[in-house]
Amino acid sequence: MPGERIVTIRPSSPKESEAEAGRNEGTPLHVDWLERGRANLSAIARRTSTLTTRRSVKKEWQAAWLVQAIGCIDLTTLSGDDTPERVRRLCAKARQPLRSDLVEALSLDAPPRVGAVCVYPTMVGAAVRALQGANIPVASVATGFPAGLTPMSARLEEVRYALAEGAQEIDMVITRAHVLDHDWKALYDEVAGFRRACGAAHLKCILATGDLKSLRNVYRASMVAMMAGADFIKTSTGKEDVNATLPVSLVMVRAIRDYLDLTGMKVGFKPAGGLRGAKDALAWQILMKEELGNDWLRPSLFRIGASALLGDINRQIEHFVTGRYSADFRHAMG
Repeated sequence: MPGERIVTIRPSSPKESEAEAGRNEGTPLHVDWLERGRANLSAIARRTSTLTTRRSVKKEWQAAWLVQAIGCIDLTTLSGDDTPERVRRLCAKARQPLRSDLVEALSLDAPPRVGAVCVYPTMVGAAVRALQGANIPVASVATGFPAGLTPMSARLEEVRYALAEGAQEIDMVITRAHVLDHDWKALYDEVAGFRRACGAAHLKCILATGDLKSLRNVYRASMVAMMAGADFIKTSTGKEDVNATLPVSLVMVRAIRDYLDLTGMKVGFKPAGGLRGAKDALAWQILMKEELGNDWLRPSLFRIGASALLGDINRQIEHFVTGRYSADFRHAMG
């Protein structure tokens, strides 16, 4: 490219980025653990408002963080008009999330790959076939997504169907009423039932935090889901009025930290819904690094549920390489 800057980016090594966290085996339900959570709204607002102002990530460091973010994206399509062809195009993007000329300009050791492709259960088969040989897992939403109000038997059957089609990760959604009624035993039994149904597949538990009414409820739901064996806790379905926000995410990662202190088990975190710009990817990575440490900058413990985000990351990386911003259509999803 005319005027391009040839640089060498050194994000996490392949060995580091592929490191697997141990499964969360869960614990019995300890209702007393839920009282550890306190939500000081002014302190939470102050902490999250200064995340990106106290730490500046610029130039080659920013490019490296953005390449690292690509590896943590669950590239997602969850639309009513999804088709196998749309899923195949999404999977093609998952195989090559960063344009080859940008990979070459950055002197990357290997092209990045996304953390997973996330689709509805009926689209899992198409995704698995399109990703054959790519070593990219397929995740599937299930359990009556997004409302979670279908009968338990139907929700379990949906999990089994997705797994039979080849899904390696299940993104389940909780029954919000259990949280709003403070029926922690019902929530625990629900998540534990899906954890058993998943077998070897990883379970991401969607809390739909925009429906939970308070940050204290968010903390309690996070702890119960982890006690029940969730391998990840996830903010949102992407269909609520309010999806991933930094204050909600701070409460959830503090719950992960408390659970680690209590059990020694690491649980992953996935913000989803509303993350569209490269600045969002940087902000959430800063949150993970400062609150939980470098282990949570890897796809084994951190995922971002998004689709449009990838286009802006490509655009920002191209700006770093060439010094110019390109049009959005140069970074289309398919």
